[in-house]
Amino acid sequence: MRWLTLYARSRQVPASLAAVVISTVTVWALARDGSGGPGDPRLPALGLAVGAMAFSTGLGGQDLALDRTAAIRWAPRRAVHVLLAGAVVAVVLLAVRATGKDLATAAFVVRDSTGLMGLAAVGAAVSGGQYAWTLPFAWLSFSFVAPPPTSVPTQVASWMMLPSGTAAGTWTALVLTIGGTMAYAVAGPRR
Repeated sequence: MRWLTLYARSRQVPASLAAVVISTVTVWALARDGSGGPGDPRLPALGLAVGAMAFSTGLGGQDLALDRTAAIRWAPRRAVHVLLAGAVVAVVLLAVRATGKDLATAAFVVRDSTGLMGLAAVGAAVSGGQYAWTLPFAWLSFSFVAPPPTSVPTQVASWMMLPSGTAAGTWTALVLTIGGTMAYAVAGPRR
């Protein structure tokens, strides 16, 4: 169990968890204040993206050479790290439902949190752990100003704002989750 504690510390999990809780409380307060109408996906998507960005900083270790030369298999640990971080982000936002404020459906939260963590994993594999947050941030920013999702390409571009039953949004999140997790698990963070 000691290795798990050391791993969590080296990947900044306590600080990331604190950032997720603070962002979720902020989103809850804004939603409670009446910002955004009921069913408005912007606040939940923002909270989930901030959570994914917070956990993305831990996708790269303190010493990448040490990670690459360690005598343990990193691929399963990296995959579990990405999937577990996505689950934690989803659970924290779903806990807001216990207060009586329904920000989004459970399917929406799970789809967006896993898709955003997959996107962060792609960012870590392509540009390193310190810049892994840029892809979720850029895609969220684009989703806020994207044209209305009338065609499949615009639905793919704004997947995190679509209702939970939309096929294009679900498939985009699934591809990002699987592709990002596999890329990060196999390649690891870029130096």
